[in-house]
Amino acid sequence: MPLWPVYTGTKEPHDGVDRLPPPPPWRAFDGGPVLDPPDEAADTAALSPDRTHRAATYQATPQTVQLVNAALYLRRPLLVTGPPGTGKSSLAYAVARELRLGPVLRWNITSRSTLHDGLYQYDPLSRLYAARQSADRPGEAGEVDGAGIEHHLRLGPLGTALLPYARPRALLIDEIDKSDLDLPNDLLNVLEEGQYEIPELVRSARHLPDGRAEVMADGTDERVPVVRGRVRCRSFPFVVLTSNGEREFPPAFLRRCVTLRLRQPDDRHLAEIVRAHLGEPDAYARSLIDRFLSRVGAGDLATDQLLNAIYLARSSELAADSLDELAERLMPYLGQASPADGF
Repeated sequence: MPLWPVYTGTKEPHDGVDRLPPPPPWRAFDGGPVLDPPDEAADTAALSPDRTHRAATYQATPQTVQLVNAALYLRRPLLVTGPPGTGKSSLAYAVARELRLGPVLRWNITSRSTLHDGLYQYDPLSRLYAARQSADRPGEAGEVDGAGIEHHLRLGPLGTALLPYARPRALLIDEIDKSDLDLPNDLLNVLEEGQYEIPELVRSARHLPDGRAEVMADGTDERVPVVRGRVRCRSFPFVVLTSNGEREFPPAFLRRCVTLRLRQPDDRHLAEIVRAHLGEPDAYARSLIDRFLSRVGAGDLATDQLLNAIYLARSSELAADSLDELAERLMPYLGQASPADGF
């Protein structure tokens, strides 16, 4: 029986993703050879303590749970927009942890990022150097004529996520609004088709047994097979694209995504976040929550700022006046000068 919701937001890891119904006919993929997903041990080793903590303490809203499941069922990317500090990137780690999707593949976007960066990196200079070494040492292992090209190529996070894993991988494309104007459009075909080619391997396939190359995947030293230079997914990855809302995206891009708009949390949700990270909020923590909420309308604030202030209030022995002054300095408005002094 299909399961809804697959992602529950309860933070208890489970294998519910295996009970997803078949994809819509227009989102069915049949890539191969099928790869086993990374195990939980690899996931734990790959996560920093910070990411482990954020994944375990993430507080999902009902709307978040609903739209994450919509993206999983429809095999569509999830575009998550909202102010800084609302948990956009943490969501990918929380879903991957609960659904046991293995280590999150992360692609941090800059103004110089290109589609090629996300798919794979190829170093022709290192290959040329290796070829010259091989030519200088006749009789040793290795060939000059392109057969070793796979040793100078590594898949990027997007390229790895689209490998034919039996279970979806989780891919975080962080801050896509920082990208060049062309990147969202360049992503359209790859995310729609769930496949891509590596021209260097396509050209050299005739030199490889059965056209099969073993290449490095992102985030690991293990090699994965790529046949005739073509990669096609089998289980469409859970893709989270985050945006701070600093730019508009093309309609063609938006219609291919499920869009989740996060808002600043209210007092109840903030208390849940504080409780998950730092335990039950005391009277002073609740007063900081109230002050934080009263200032949100005048400028951008991040939940991390509130958590920092509460942590220091609990960990230090400062007097109340000094705590108030410190909290003020820890919660400046983001991206602009503070429109008002003090709380």
